Amino acid sequence: MTAEIVDGTAAEDGPAARRREQRGWYFYDFANSVYSTSVITVFLGPYLTSVAKHAADGRGFVHPLGVPVRAGSLYAYTISVSIVVAVLLMPLVGAVADRTGRKKPLLGAAAYVGAAATACMFFLDGDRYLLGAFLLVVANVALPVSSALYNAYLPEIAEPAERDRVSSRGWAFGYTSGAFVLVLDLVLYSGHDSFGVSQSTAVRICLATAGLWWGAFTVVPLRRLRDRRAAARRTDGAPDGRAQASGAPASAQSPAPEPAPARGAVAGGWRQLAATLRDMRRHPLTLAFLLAYLIYNDGIQTVISQASVFGSEELGLGQTTLIVAVLLVQVLAVAGALAMGRIARVYGGKRTVLGSLGVWILILVGGYFLPAGAPAWFFGLAAAIGLVLGGSQALSRSLYSHLVPRGKEAEYFSAYELSDRGLSWLGPLAFGLAYQLTGSYRVAIVSLLVFFVVGSVLLARVPLSRAVAAAGNTAPERI
Repeated sequence: MTAEIVDGTAAEDGPAARRREQRGWYFYDFANSVYSTSVITVFLGPYLTSVAKHAADGRGFVHPLGVPVRAGSLYAYTISVSIVVAVLLMPLVGAVADRTGRKKPLLGAAAYVGAAATACMFFLDGDRYLLGAFLLVVANVALPVSSALYNAYLPEIAEPAERDRVSSRGWAFGYTSGAFVLVLDLVLYSGHDSFGVSQSTAVRICLATAGLWWGAFTVVPLRRLRDRRAAARRTDGAPDGRAQASGAPASAQSPAPEPAPARGAVAGGWRQLAATLRDMRRHPLTLAFLLAYLIYNDGIQTVISQASVFGSEELGLGQTTLIVAVLLVQVLAVAGALAMGRIARVYGGKRTVLGSLGVWILILVGGYFLPAGAPAWFFGLAAAIGLVLGGSQALSRSLYSHLVPRGKEAEYFSAYELSDRGLSWLGPLAFGLAYQLTGSYRVAIVSLLVFFVVGSVLLARVPLSRAVAAAGNTAPERI
């Protein structure tokens, strides 16, 4: 009872309570991954392009806000706009979350805005390309904003030694839901006549159900996760390091101050963002890890986004083959994420990620030599991608969680999402330039080797144990 009076969170921080929160936390990956798989990877790009072409003038242009845009470029431009908006919004939301200690309401708001926008894609028909572009921007901003808040819970709900396992299970949950819903979508899409709907209506149903799925399963983490009090801060905006320096758990320290009033949180959000950027310079090893992650993750994201172009244009594979390959990646990514989480327990997260980057390098070299018109070889490449995709991302997230100063989880994970989203155009740019200069998608795909090689070298040079200590945290036995 005394612990509850001293700190309202102390009585709820035991192993059983942590496991309950962890199980709820997994379900946000389960909820939002369907958007990434069904909406972004498979259906929305081609469908929104077809809607824009239907609305185009005789020269093939649409005119959003009076600006002439080639219909075939609308989807790519809209994605770019959403990234810019997300980059501007994520640090602000993270700063507000840490100032108020109320991540959960912000997570819920971002999640349900994104889910609602996705569900409203059902009304994207005829020539409503402006509606589609608007809904895409809203959903594609809501996803990284909510993901930054969601990821910020990891240091709070998992002890250092647990984080590789917890993060890997979250990714596995996400890939499981993505694969399951994609199977249902493909059944509806391929058999739309037997269901009595047109192909266009089938696509709109697939888009809308992704939003409904996102919203429905977000209920679980919102019920299970709980907010902690905002960490004490010095007047310069940095966390008060006295509690950490003593080595005592948070519950044994003096009571944390009350969260900042909500009315002052937004006003101080931009000031806190500036303080966060200044503070990150005081943690150069954390920044060094972020730089390595930015580079190799950009390579990963580019391989995933351009694999279908490579398969269709260079290898001459059909749409059905490509969709089955995406499904194969989703299924094997579950096993891969869980397996790499177990490997990390033995060899450490850093070595495991470095090993996975070696596999990525072999994948790109293998892709260069893939024969055209041979689906079996393409499926083999997809299988290899699936086995390392989830683990590479899950373990990177758990490694970063050790490098975040206490009390700044949401702000620092906003920076993590920024490194994931904000510069994700570098890989596609390199891919596009390589193709433009050589006319070969094989050269374009192998040009991405530089991201994995440079990222591996930079990651290998980061002394993670020292970086964890510099952030004021305790390193697990193996990292």
